[in-house]
Amino acid sequence: MEKKVLLSIRNITKVFPGVKALDRVSLDIKRGEVHALVGENGAGKSTLVNIISGVIQPDGGSLILDEKPYAPGNPREAQERGVGLVHQETALCPHLSVAENVFLGRMPCKAGGLIDLKKARADTSDLLKKFSTNLNPKTKVQDLSVANQQLVEIIKALSLDCRLLILDEPTSSLTESETENLFRIIDELQNRGISILYISHRLTEVFRICERISILRDGSLVKTLNTSETNEDEVICQMVGRIIGTFYPAKKGGSGEEILRVENLSGYGFRKVSFSLKKGEILGFSGLVGAGRSEVARAICGIDPLLEGQIYLHGQKVRFNTYYDAIQARVAYLTEDRKSEGLFLKMSVTANLVVTSLREIVHQYLIHREKERALAARYIEQLQIKTSGLLQKLINLSGGNQQKVVVGKWLAINPVVLFMDEPTRGIDVGAKTELHYLMRELCDRGIGIVLISSELPEIIGMCDRVIVMNEGRKAGELIGEEISEENIMRLAATQSNRIA
Repeated sequence: MEKKVLLSIRNITKVFPGVKALDRVSLDIKRGEVHALVGENGAGKSTLVNIISGVIQPDGGSLILDEKPYAPGNPREAQERGVGLVHQETALCPHLSVAENVFLGRMPCKAGGLIDLKKARADTSDLLKKFSTNLNPKTKVQDLSVANQQLVEIIKALSLDCRLLILDEPTSSLTESETENLFRIIDELQNRGISILYISHRLTEVFRICERISILRDGSLVKTLNTSETNEDEVICQMVGRIIGTFYPAKKGGSGEEILRVENLSGYGFRKVSFSLKKGEILGFSGLVGAGRSEVARAICGIDPLLEGQIYLHGQKVRFNTYYDAIQARVAYLTEDRKSEGLFLKMSVTANLVVTSLREIVHQYLIHREKERALAARYIEQLQIKTSGLLQKLINLSGGNQQKVVVGKWLAINPVVLFMDEPTRGIDVGAKTELHYLMRELCDRGIGIVLISSELPEIIGMCDRVIVMNEGRKAGELIGEEISEENIMRLAATQSNRIA
C-alpha cells in the first residue's frame, strides 16, 4: 500500500547575498518513511532543513504538512506542528539535567505555579523506557556521551508529539555500537509511523536504513530515487555531476628513508607505543573510539603531556615540550575538531591561511599586506579552495573547503610530518576524493603522513601501513595485503591480541 505524503515541499527558493542556496526545490516526505537527503557540502541541504524546521524563511515556494499550509516563523512553531530537528552538534544545556533539557521552556507546574520537577522526571523516564535505555533523568547532560546526548535530543522531539524527525549527520561522532543503537531507535520510530529525514555523507548508512534518496546539487533537486533501484555509484555521480573513477589514489609505500621514529611512548590514554614513519608514506592509525590514537599524536606534538619514551626526527633525538616546538621542527597536527580547534571561523580565509606564517609577513610589528595576500592566494590556487575572495569569512565556506584551509595553513610551514586526525569527517564524497589525492601529492613531495581515521574504507584505501590501537596499546601492524577490515577489527576489538 502506497504511503501518504506527510510533508510536501514545493518550489522552495532561498537566496543569500551572492548565492542562490535553493532553486525551486520540490520533494515529498511520506508518512513513516526514512528519507535520505544527500549532496555535496554547499548543495543546499542545511538551508532546506533550516526552512523546514523554522530557523529561516524561504524567499519563494510553499510547504504543506498534513495537507495543511505550513510556514513556521521559528523553531518553536515547527515543534508545535510536530517537526523536530536533531543537529549534528547537539543544542542542549550541559549544566541542566536530562529531564530539564527535555522539558526546557515548558516544565510541568503544580498548583500555584511551582515547577513540578518530579513529574518532569517521571515523564522523561517513561519516554526513555521506550528505547530500552537506563539513562537517568536526573543526570546532567554534560556527563553524558555524545550518543546519549543525541538520544536526549530525540526524546525531547518526541515529547512534543513529533511526526517528522530530522537527523543531521547523526553518526558523525558515534562509535559502531552507538550507531547500531541509533539505527534500532530509527526502526522503532518508523514502526510508530514517524517520518525521518536523514542527512548523511555516509552512503553505506543511507542504503542500509533509507527507503528513498533525494539528491541536491548546487541548490537544485537532481532527482529522488528508490534505494532498492539504485546504487552508490549512481548516487555519487548525481551528487557531484561527474563520474569519480576511484576514491583513492594508487599506493606508493614511501622511499624507505625514515623520518620519524618513536619508542615506548606513554602518556594519558596510551602506553608503550612504538612505530616509525617513512618519507612519502601514509601510515594509518586505526582502532575503536577511545583506543588512544589521537592521544599518541597530540603527545608527540607537545599538545598533551608525554610521560615517557623517545622521539627521533631524522635520526636525532627530540622532545617537543610545546606545540610551538613541534611546529619549529616542521611537525604539524591537523585536529579532528576543525571548527573549535583548527580554524578561526569568523575571520577571513586569508587570516586563517597565514596564521602559521606570521614571521614571513610581519615586519616591525606590522603585517605586510601584499605578502599576506600573495601567500594566501598561493594556497587558494594550489589547493583549489572555492571562495568568493581572499576576505571571505571562513564560516561561509563548505566543510570540504574549510578542511583545505586547515591543510593550507600547515603546508605554509613546509612540514616534514603531518598528523591528520579524521581529516574527511563531515565532508562530502567529492571533497573527500580531492583530499585523498592531495594527501598522496603531499607524500610525493616527501612529506610523511600519519592518518588517524575511524572510517575503515579510508584506512584500507589510503594507507601503506596501518598501526592498530587497542585500549591504549599498539595491538599490531599491518602492511600490504594484510590491511583488511577483518584483520583491523580483530586487532582492534580482541583484547588478547594486544602487544604487551
